[in-house]
Amino acid sequence: MNFSFSDYQSENYYDEMFTGEGSIRPGYEFLKNKFELLSSEDLTHRRLTAERALLSMGITFNVYSEGEGTERIMPLDIIPRVVSNSEWERLEQGLKQRIKALNMFIHDVYNKQHILKDGIVPRDLIESSKCFLSACMGLKPQKDVWCHITGTDLIRGDDGTFMVLEDNLRCPSGVSYMLENRELSKQIFPDVLARTGVRPVSDYPTRLLSMLQYLADRPNPTVAVLTPGIYNSAYFEHSYLAQQMGVELVDARDLVVSDGYVKMRTTKGFQIVDVIYRRIDDTFLDPQAFNPDSLIGIPGIFDVYKKGRVALANAPGTGVADDKVIYAYVPRIIKYYLQEDPIIPNVETFICREESDQKYVLDNIEQLVVKEANEAGGYGMLIGPKATKAEHELFRQKILENPRNYIAQPTISLSRVPCMVEDHAEGRHVDLRPYILYGEDIHVIPGGLTRVALRKGSLVVNSSQGGGGKDTWVLY
Repeated sequence: MNFSFSDYQSENYYDEMFTGEGSIRPGYEFLKNKFELLSSEDLTHRRLTAERALLSMGITFNVYSEGEGTERIMPLDIIPRVVSNSEWERLEQGLKQRIKALNMFIHDVYNKQHILKDGIVPRDLIESSKCFLSACMGLKPQKDVWCHITGTDLIRGDDGTFMVLEDNLRCPSGVSYMLENRELSKQIFPDVLARTGVRPVSDYPTRLLSMLQYLADRPNPTVAVLTPGIYNSAYFEHSYLAQQMGVELVDARDLVVSDGYVKMRTTKGFQIVDVIYRRIDDTFLDPQAFNPDSLIGIPGIFDVYKKGRVALANAPGTGVADDKVIYAYVPRIIKYYLQEDPIIPNVETFICREESDQKYVLDNIEQLVVKEANEAGGYGMLIGPKATKAEHELFRQKILENPRNYIAQPTISLSRVPCMVEDHAEGRHVDLRPYILYGEDIHVIPGGLTRVALRKGSLVVNSSQGGGGKDTWVLY
């Protein structure tokens, strides 16, 4: 029996493939026709083949909450997500605008602090942020770029409008899944990809390397990827990107500060490293400058960095713009630095440190999503409609004890895309994480990682919380 979308139900959610009346949205026509030429058994076989390929390639991540050493693949749903050319052009403009303004904000916060003096962002909010590093005051990174690699999370609401859910400017992960999902799509549906006119993403490693090389002060610089080690949840990605760029993957044992430079141990002796793409959090980077207990950092590297003798991507201190409370001020930040309104809106956000917002959150917590300021991966979060009364009360107490550490947002019914569930299609909620590279210019990779809440009814798309991925097809 051929696969069919005829019984597919959008269930009053915004569906990206079908309208509420059941007609197909532009860009999905050829994909739908192709799928309905295949049998359910054939599609199931292709899905299982893709999962085996992910395992054989070692594309896994660790799930710390389920015991040490627990590894999983990030499941790939084989029905791609399609984004039209006109939609993508608007997203691209909006992301470039946002990253440009955030880069200006980070530079200002660590230097002149005009935005704090003018009261656009409260000073105490910055100084109480866990990610504000006083050691970075006066810092001017190479080429004046702080946030070289960003993964900005986007969602669609009930009306189909894209909104920014959060900014990830420290060590955004997932780009390896974007690249491998595309490679698997080429194997599963080569003819569909060729005839649909999908923009490529395979040049990401080349663009990443060019951006990193741009940061160096000399030609033919030595670039390395710094990993915390094999037990990190994203270790596969660190090694994958290093291999794709043709550069060394290093950890703290491989690097040393000597004669005022960062040097890498090689079989031919020590070699100066010019640029480091770090996948280590700020405070673990240098035990002399930040956390003295860090065993995965390089003593003295921050001092070398301040002297301009090594470039670090992303720059230390960038996380101050990752704070979920700062997120609420980004529309004002864009207006302040660029004199423009945001092209992509924020989700409505209540700031629990502000008295009126706090009262609203405490009174309506059952309907809201509450987030900790500096947590990621779906942790430190309360989804009000799904939580128990005891959990509501626990978060009320947390907010009262430390209001600065919490924001709240309406519970948004994320848009849905059809997914293969056994032998038929069912709608599942999705978000989108495009990747932005900032070097000589700002480049947005056409597509990104679509994350899928594979559990029926779930709004949590994080891989660590049971989510999966889709290939994202941006059309020409």
